[in-house]
Amino acid sequence: MKVFDAAAVHAALPWPKLIDALLQAHRGAMPVSDVVVQNDPADTGNQFITLPGWVPGGPIAVKMVGVFPGNERLSPPQPNVQGLVAMFDGETGAPVLVADGAAMTARKTAGDSALGSLLLSREDAQVLLVVGAGALAPHFAAAHLAARPSLKRVLIWNRTVRKAEEVADSLRRNGVDAQSVADIDEAAASADVITCVTMSDRTLIRGALLKPGTHLDLVGAYMTSLRETDDEALTRGRVFVDTRCGMENTGDLGPALASGAINAAQIAGDHFDLAQGRVQGRRTADEITVFKNVGGAHLDVFTAIALHNAA
Repeated sequence: MKVFDAAAVHAALPWPKLIDALLQAHRGAMPVSDVVVQNDPADTGNQFITLPGWVPGGPIAVKMVGVFPGNERLSPPQPNVQGLVAMFDGETGAPVLVADGAAMTARKTAGDSALGSLLLSREDAQVLLVVGAGALAPHFAAAHLAARPSLKRVLIWNRTVRKAEEVADSLRRNGVDAQSVADIDEAAASADVITCVTMSDRTLIRGALLKPGTHLDLVGAYMTSLRETDDEALTRGRVFVDTRCGMENTGDLGPALASGAINAAQIAGDHFDLAQGRVQGRRTADEITVFKNVGGAHLDVFTAIALHNAA
C-alpha cells in the first residue's frame, strides 16, 4: 500500500495531467457513489463526511473528511476541509493507497472546475477573478490558468483585503500577474472567468454585471444556506454542472430550483454529457456560461485513480 502526504499528492498531479485524466474519466461510466454526512452532536456547525465510490469493474475509493469552517481562524490556521482518501482494489478489496485528504480535495475540486473552464470558457479569455482567499484560492487560480492558458491576469477579492493580498503575492512569486482588488462589482464586470471559492451566505457576484462571454464557476456554496451569486446569473447564463446527482442540495442552484427561478430542464448538461459529446459546450463568443461545482465521491475515485496511475 502506498502512502501519499500532501506534498506527494501535489507533485504527482500537476494540473494539466489531472485535468486531462478527469476528462478521460468522464468519457467512461459514472461510479456508484454515496455520501454520509454527520453533524457535530455538540452543534458547532462542524461536519464529518464519508464519500465512498466504486467504478464498475474498477477500484473503490473512500474519502473521509471533516468540514470545520472555523479552522482558518486558528493560530496557525488549518484548512477548513481535511481528512484522508483511501483506494481499494475492486477485485480483492485490498488497500492500494492512502492519501492526504486536504491535498486530494484541493486537487479534485479545483481540477473539476478547471475542466469546466476547459469545456466552457472562451479560448481567448484573459482576466480571471478569484473570489475568496482561503486555502483553496491559490489552487483554483493555478488550475484555471492551466486549463485556459490565454489567461494573462488574475484578480483576487476577499472581504479581508489583507488575505487577498497574501494570495496575490504568493501568485506573483510564481510569475503570475496577480493583484488584490477592493471593488468586487468592478472586478466581476471586467473578468472573463470568475471562480467563487467562499463559504458566503449572501450574494457576491451579481448576474446583471456579467459581461457577454463570461464563464462563472461556482464552488463554495456546498449547501443550500450558502450563496455566491444571484438568480439573475443563472437565468442570464447557460447552466452546467459536474453531476446532476445532489445538485438540488447545493447553494445557488438548489434555492433557484426550489423557488422555480430555473428548472431542472434548463441544466444544459454535466461533465459526462460534455466529455462524451452528447451536449455542446459554449456555442457563441457572447454566451454566458455558469458551472456549478457540485462535487461527489465519483471525483474522489477519478482523482485517486489518476494518483495511482501517476505513481
